[in-house]
Amino acid sequence: MSSSQTIDIEGKTLKLTNLEKVLYPVTGFTKGQVIDYYARIAPALIPHLSGRPTTLKRYPEGVNKEFFFEKNTTKYRPNWVKTAPIWSAGNNRNVNYVLVNDLPTLIWVENLASIELHPSLSLAKNIESPTILAFDLDPGPPANIIQCCQVAFWLRDIFEHFGLHSFPKTSGSKGLQIYVPLNTPTSYDITKPFAHALARLLENEHRDLVVSDMKKNLRVNKVLVDWSQNDEHKTTVSVYSLRAREHPTVSTPVAWEEVERAFKKKDATSLVFEAPQVIERVQKMGDLFAPVFTLKQKLPKLPGIEEAQASAIESGLEIAAQADGSSRRKAATPRARSSPKKKGRKV
Repeated sequence: MSSSQTIDIEGKTLKLTNLEKVLYPVTGFTKGQVIDYYARIAPALIPHLSGRPTTLKRYPEGVNKEFFFEKNTTKYRPNWVKTAPIWSAGNNRNVNYVLVNDLPTLIWVENLASIELHPSLSLAKNIESPTILAFDLDPGPPANIIQCCQVAFWLRDIFEHFGLHSFPKTSGSKGLQIYVPLNTPTSYDITKPFAHALARLLENEHRDLVVSDMKKNLRVNKVLVDWSQNDEHKTTVSVYSLRAREHPTVSTPVAWEEVERAFKKKDATSLVFEAPQVIERVQKMGDLFAPVFTLKQKLPKLPGIEEAQASAIESGLEIAAQADGSSRRKAATPRARSSPKKKGRKV
C-alpha cells in the first residue's frame, strides 16, 4: 500500500494520506488497515451513526501517543460533510458535530485518525430525546469482564420484568455495555434518573459486587454500573468502533448466549474481538445490534423515579411480578433468551 491514495467513493473524491503509518505499535496495525476496517464494517456501522452528533477521538500519532476529542468539526472539511449545530451551555455557542451519515464521511473522518467514534444517544433532530437507555459496566481490578457478565444478567432480568428487551456489547476495552432501545418519545429527564435508580438498586442488593459511584477507591474488585452516560451532553463509544488499546479491539455486539457461555467457563478472552474477527462475525451473524435503532419500547412510569430512588424501581418490579404471576429473584440464573428477529446486514 502506498503512503497516499486518491479514491472515489460514491461520487466523492478523497485523498487518503499516511496509509503506512503504524497506529497500533504492538501489532503493527496501520492507518490504512484502520480505514480498511471501517470501510468493510460500514454497512453495519453507519445505521448506528446516521443522524447522531458524533465526537471523534483522534490519535494522529498512534494509540500510545497523545490524543484529543474533536467535537467541533474542522472548518477544513469537504462541503458534502454534514454537521449538526448543537448548543453548548458551557461554551455559550453552538458546537458543529459531524454526522457520519454515509461511507464517504466515514472514510473522511478515519483519514483524520479518528480511531474511536462516540455518538450521542440522541438524533440531532431531537437532541433532548434519547433513543437508547445505556449502561456501561466497568470492572475495577482485579474484577474483569466475567464479573460484568453477572451484573449484566441482573440488568437483563430487571428489564424482562418490565417487558423490555436489552442488548449487550463489549466495550472493546475492559467491560460490557447494555443498551435498551427506546425509539419512542422520551427525555433525559426520564432516562437519566431511571438509569441512576436502577444502578442504586443493584448496588443495594449486591454490595459485594456493584457500585454506582465513580470514586476510584470504591471500585476495587467491583463493577461500576455507570448510568451517567444517559445525558444530553455526553457521547458513548459506538458499536463497531475500534478502541485505542494495544491491539485493535472493537466494541462488539454479542448474543446473550455468548455472554452466558463466557460466564459459565469464566473465559474473559472469549469476549475480546479484534477488527478482522468482527468483520467475519458480521458476515456470518449479521448485525446483532440492528434492533437497537428499530425496536420501539417505553420505560415504565414509576412514582418517585424522577428523584432516582431505588425504591421506585423495586416497587415497579413487584407490580410487574404480580401482573405476570411470577416472583422476582434478586439473583438471576443465566439462561438462554430469544431476541427480536431482525434480518442481519451483510458486510
